[in-house]
Amino acid sequence: MLELLTAEEMGRADRLTIESGVPGAMLMENAGLGVADEISARFPDASTVAVLCGPGNNGGDGFVAARHLLERGYRVRLGFDGDPAKLPADAAHMAGRFKGAVGPLGTDLLADAEVIVDGLFGAGLARPIEGRLAALIEEANECGAPIVAIDVPSGIDGTTGAVRGTAMRAVATVTFFRRKPGHLLLPGRLCCGAVRVVDIGIPASVLETVKPNTFANEPGLWLAEFPWPTEEGHKYLRGHALVASGPMESTGAARLAARGALRAGAGLVTVASPRDALAVNAAQLTAIMVREADGPQGIAALLADPRKNAFLIGPGHGVGEETKAMVLAALKAGPAVVLDADALTSFADDKETLFNAIHAREAPVVMTPHEGEFARLFGDVAGKSKVEKSRTAASQAGATVVLKGADTVIAAPSGEAAIDANGTPWLATAGSGDVLGGMVLGLLAQGMTGFLAASAAVWMHGQAAKIFGPGLIAEDLPETLPQVLRGLESGRAQG
Repeated sequence: MLELLTAEEMGRADRLTIESGVPGAMLMENAGLGVADEISARFPDASTVAVLCGPGNNGGDGFVAARHLLERGYRVRLGFDGDPAKLPADAAHMAGRFKGAVGPLGTDLLADAEVIVDGLFGAGLARPIEGRLAALIEEANECGAPIVAIDVPSGIDGTTGAVRGTAMRAVATVTFFRRKPGHLLLPGRLCCGAVRVVDIGIPASVLETVKPNTFANEPGLWLAEFPWPTEEGHKYLRGHALVASGPMESTGAARLAARGALRAGAGLVTVASPRDALAVNAAQLTAIMVREADGPQGIAALLADPRKNAFLIGPGHGVGEETKAMVLAALKAGPAVVLDADALTSFADDKETLFNAIHAREAPVVMTPHEGEFARLFGDVAGKSKVEKSRTAASQAGATVVLKGADTVIAAPSGEAAIDANGTPWLATAGSGDVLGGMVLGLLAQGMTGFLAASAAVWMHGQAAKIFGPGLIAEDLPETLPQVLRGLESGRAQG
């Protein structure tokens, strides 16, 4: 279940299913039953449950959940404002089947509640929550009772992950058919708790019509294309990655990237070093080679060898005209290219030159900016969400864009995007981004596409950090990759 459906796409999936002959009431019944099952499994010893129902189908799901909880012996307090008969047809039907008491939405519902079911608003919320309902949400968050949200926590935009006014903070969220982008994007992800996907009767075949192009960045997205070594293979078949080093006083970033490329599986890795940094780099490297490369001419000379099929520039390199010239020299050559840090900022005032050079080539280009670098290069990109902004930037540049952060988004020029939720705060350490750039480079050298190489590298990077945990520094990431790879290989064998 890698597909992530926007509110509009989920609505289409619902409509297609109903048009195929599945009653909408059946979908709602299954949704509410799934919520009740989650409550029963998580809180078997609870006695009083407050169910908060809103004016749409999310409220209808709440009425179904309340009915099943009542039948299972829970004491249910259901809150709803207005006339249940004026709900959408299926929700009104389900409200009519609930035989318990219905009171107005208010903080008195929360008194002594051991569990709160949030059925106020779903993924398609289009306006900020204000006034009395905002106060109710704040009271629910503060009262101490665990909240289980239906679809998404009320106040979270299911498509963008944004908070609209205020939002419930749930310990668990029960969603239907597929997750939504807002379950993975920040700040929405922080409000969801554990997310469970319930099958409510929508067939997977509707995805052929809906055609979602946003995915969760998990191994199932790219593992089938991962470049495992073969028995008949050798190092020259696994690619030769080249990393541009900065000057003598800032060589460490390139070496971190080179180590990441080597651990990610590149057959050979070379650091292209300015003359004044040769001794420094050579003294620190063993399995990684060092070659002299001064300026754009030196880079062009090394890349004239077609066996060097992937190139990274930017980490510790310095911002300026020489870096720009080296980037353009690499883009004129044949390898896959990773642009990071200074290689991106150097084009902040001349992005069209960079974009034109990328669009003119066939080999993939991957950009790996953090938020600041992204803003400097792309400016105020149109889009309501991090996904939309990344997708627009990728289209403009003609490159796969990895917009880094706690909810890293990987977007391809073709429109595909993946949201990563495998990060960890331990990655907030100097040099970790350099290692990530090197990992992307190593996978590109082995023939993965830009989008899949970037997606795999981002996930592996986060997984390595999780495995190592407290005390992580950038140097630990490449050395932890073998454990990550063993886990992936085991999963591949079992799959």
